[in-house]
Amino acid sequence: MPELPVVEVARRAIEEHCVGKKINECSVADDPKVIDGVSRADFESALVGRTIVAALRKGKNLWLRLDSPPFPTFQFGMAGAVYIKGVALTNYRRAAVNDTDEWPSKYSKVFVKLDDGLEFSFTDKRRFARVRLLEDPESVPPISELGPDALLELMPVDDFVDSLSKKKIAIKALLLDQSYISGIGNWIADEVLYQAKIHPLQIASSLSKESCKILHRCIREVIDKALEVGADSSQFPKDWIFHFREKKSGKAFINGKKIDFIKAGGRTSAYVPELQKLTGNQSKEVPKKKSRKARSDVEESESEEDDNNGTSKRSKTAESVKGQQKEKTSEFKSDGIPSKGTMQKQVKAAKGTSKKLSESSRATTRQKKAKI
Repeated sequence: MPELPVVEVARRAIEEHCVGKKINECSVADDPKVIDGVSRADFESALVGRTIVAALRKGKNLWLRLDSPPFPTFQFGMAGAVYIKGVALTNYRRAAVNDTDEWPSKYSKVFVKLDDGLEFSFTDKRRFARVRLLEDPESVPPISELGPDALLELMPVDDFVDSLSKKKIAIKALLLDQSYISGIGNWIADEVLYQAKIHPLQIASSLSKESCKILHRCIREVIDKALEVGADSSQFPKDWIFHFREKKSGKAFINGKKIDFIKAGGRTSAYVPELQKLTGNQSKEVPKKKSRKARSDVEESESEEDDNNGTSKRSKTAESVKGQQKEKTSEFKSDGIPSKGTMQKQVKAAKGTSKKLSESSRATTRQKKAKI
């Protein structure tokens, strides 16, 4: 999914090509799932005639500051992307719009035409993005709830080391927590942990100071390198684990070393057991490996996770029903006659019922005699 580098590349492109220009036209999709909390008409009228003053970002969120509020904000979700007609931008593989596609794309959620004729569009194929119109984006969720930006506001290394020493949580889960550091998603977390040789499930407070310092450096280096190549993943260094995260379990290797997949921080996580080992008391823990099938993208949305859980629950329910049916069926012979064991149970139950009825009858008789 789009992480900090992709969103930052989009921000820089808008800043370079669109800032200082007036919005002449605006067309918003009729998609209330993505266009959140505002009608199409209100959104369009709020933008037309306004001048773009700045393009801003925090974490994976982008917003445009106009010459007067409200301001459009874009939460990229799983496949959000910005395209400027005639300008080469990052083509995130799930959101890429081919040159032969109609313009604006059928996946466009917000289309804008500027006073010099330049056009740009925010698209989302999978509809997990959220587009809002806010008076002050930084003062309300989700932006107000974000922690320091991993590119612009990463805490100094000594503060980072001190902070980790107080966090009794798995390091992968902590890195994914946007209220702790914003902008780091699944692939960046896997990459920095691989390069720092830290196991995804290692408790943050158990890391050595040296490991914390290395991790801090890796966060900076990975993000800087991704931005250096315009967030074009095909140009990421060939020795990054990023290039091998989508292979099948058992067939994924990097530099001859096996890659395993486990669940960490609620996400599928790629790591190299030979290099990333649990240390201290955690060294005795053996995390369960997660088998994987080849798929188009290693990222899993929360809805996909919910679907998987639902399927699992339904399967267990079905198995339970089948078990009950099997148990009942086993009480009878193939010709429909109760088995010997079943007949004995039925006779015993009948005797018990008869005994209770007899006792009840005698009690009734005694009551009648007492009245006489």
